[in-house]
Amino acid sequence: GPGQKNVGPLCWSLSVEQWIFFVRTCVATDSKLWIVRPASFRLDDRRLRRSGLDYWQHLSWSDVSSWNELQAESPPARTWLFSKRATRCYTDVAYQPGDFLVFGSETEGLPQTMIDEAGERALRIPMSKNVRSLNLANSVAIVVYEAVRQLNQS
Repeated sequence: GPGQKNVGPLCWSLSVEQWIFFVRTCVATDSKLWIVRPASFRLDDRRLRRSGLDYWQHLSWSDVSSWNELQAESPPARTWLFSKRATRCYTDVAYQPGDFLVFGSETEGLPQTMIDEAGERALRIPMSKNVRSLNLANSVAIVVYEAVRQLNQS
């Protein structure tokens, strides 16, 4: 319900424009946003704060300096990694409150080693072979809203 941090995207190598999109998506879904450094902007950037001004005070977010630091905060069984190279569909899992939804950069995605290590926790969004990938903002919205849909039905 309102105020409950259901699920949240975790992203790195974000641009300022992507950050603004994620702020809106997280506030709209009561999700916490995690940023894994390095980000392509400073979090105290005036342009960043000005652009998301009407949402900023409602955003729950944290940043960590590395994937290892994040792993110390999140049980691996509830961390889902998203990649076009994964074989399991994102709708084939039952999301739970507190799940981490991990997305890589828009240009490179997640490292193959992370996908391999994730095993069944590596998920994909089905798409036509006529495109290389979806943009990161769309991918995050698709997955976060599926998780929210599932959680609101339970």
